[in-house]
Amino acid sequence: MRLLLLLSVLGGCWAQYDPHTQYGRTSIVHLFEWRWDDIALECERYLAPNGYGGVQISPPNENVVISNPSRPWWERYQPISYKICTRSGNEDQFRDMVKRCNNVGVRIYVDAVVNHMCGNGVSAGTSSTCGSYFNPGSREFSAVPYSAWDFNDGKCKTSSGEIESYNDIYQVRDCRLVGLLDLALEKDYVRTKIAEYLNHLIDIGVAGFRIDASKHMWPGDMKAFLDKLNNLNTNWFPEGARPFIYQEVIDLGGESIQSSDYFGNGRVTEFKYGAKLGTVIRKWNGEKMAYLKNWGEGWAFMPSNRALVFVDNHDNQRGHGAGGASILTFWDARLYKMAVGFMLAHPYGVTRVMSSFRWPRYFENGKDVNDWVGPPNDNGAIKRVTINEDTTCGNDWVCEHRWRQIRNMVIFRNVVDGQSFTNWWDNGSNQVAFGRGNKGFIIFNNDDWALSVTLQTGLPAGTYCDVISGDKIDNHCTGNQIYVSSDGRASFSISNTAEDPFIAIHVDAKL
Repeated sequence: MRLLLLLSVLGGCWAQYDPHTQYGRTSIVHLFEWRWDDIALECERYLAPNGYGGVQISPPNENVVISNPSRPWWERYQPISYKICTRSGNEDQFRDMVKRCNNVGVRIYVDAVVNHMCGNGVSAGTSSTCGSYFNPGSREFSAVPYSAWDFNDGKCKTSSGEIESYNDIYQVRDCRLVGLLDLALEKDYVRTKIAEYLNHLIDIGVAGFRIDASKHMWPGDMKAFLDKLNNLNTNWFPEGARPFIYQEVIDLGGESIQSSDYFGNGRVTEFKYGAKLGTVIRKWNGEKMAYLKNWGEGWAFMPSNRALVFVDNHDNQRGHGAGGASILTFWDARLYKMAVGFMLAHPYGVTRVMSSFRWPRYFENGKDVNDWVGPPNDNGAIKRVTINEDTTCGNDWVCEHRWRQIRNMVIFRNVVDGQSFTNWWDNGSNQVAFGRGNKGFIIFNNDDWALSVTLQTGLPAGTYCDVISGDKIDNHCTGNQIYVSSDGRASFSISNTAEDPFIAIHVDAKL
């Protein structure tokens, strides 16, 4: 009895770090700015059959409608109320999506914007996605309701009311982030309103939350509203399951606020991951893939059991947030696929794949002046995600999660889950390989010359389909084959001009 009690306590302590994905599914995909009905369809037709564990969705709560510029993506990070009512759909459509995705074992994680309401420069009125009245000048948000009592105006000590120095933790957490009205999270009323919103989503069936702008909230204030959250809906989750929490904390080192301040509340976004991996894959600053042998904590990253990792996210693929020019995105498809492949093969962290939309990039003085452009739309209404004959997406949706190389590496990660990092090899430069126990093996050639080598894979003897160049269909390979001999060794050849200069094999792709 005492052991059972201890295990249940430990389970409760660790619950917020667990994404609650179904057994055999490990990765999350961020379907950025998708409509709820399109996400429901994608869960059923593609994500579940291909082993995706869950979806991060865009903020579902009512937000301001910005007409200048016309409907930018960032308007969704300017809340007006906690009504489920956005250009992605209404509450009925949201409920249908959560139900349909859960029913095929794909979890939904909500991007929760609770640090602030809309910007102080927005005009009063009803120009919001659900038509609720708001007045930023008087701090009136009647659909919550919030009033002037519920904001940090008196607590912020800068003359502008804005964050002026990121080395002052009081400014970062008590002042306005780019003009956004900062909520007074020390007040129980505000904490309760936030918890009511999140509990409404939990009761509908979501599995957890990405907490936006966590760095701008005091960890103790966050704990106070997280402690008010309900257990997950038992229609899809075990009795007593707690919501998965991952907090957006941009910490590249050198500031007074650190990721570790937030470990007690849940996982934290490891922004160093994509920034450093991009630098290595681009071969900038003398970096080489050979240096990735101790990737993870060895690179001064947070502990793996606290990290949520990604190559790029919706902010930094546009030059916002963290990482700068080193961040790899779909615009650099060849290098990007290698980076995502490495991330999905490596055991560190919970992995999130990006799924983007295209926008018309236009650079002035090295800056993309169109970084604000919102999702593909007709007069503000988000366009449907259409599917082409070759299973890629139309209507300017990029759908990196459907690229064969990325989809097959998501499956690779599922197959090798729990296996140790083994059989590392490198040439001292940018040709590297490693295995995952006796379940999978991957090799990269990021040098300017061809690779030809025989290596110990750790895999059982047999003929394997390379899941980067093709698929295993029935009992044949649509791409290259790799033969593993009885001693576990295999020969690999990769041209430096190959479209995808890497090879991956795993036991489920064995003929």
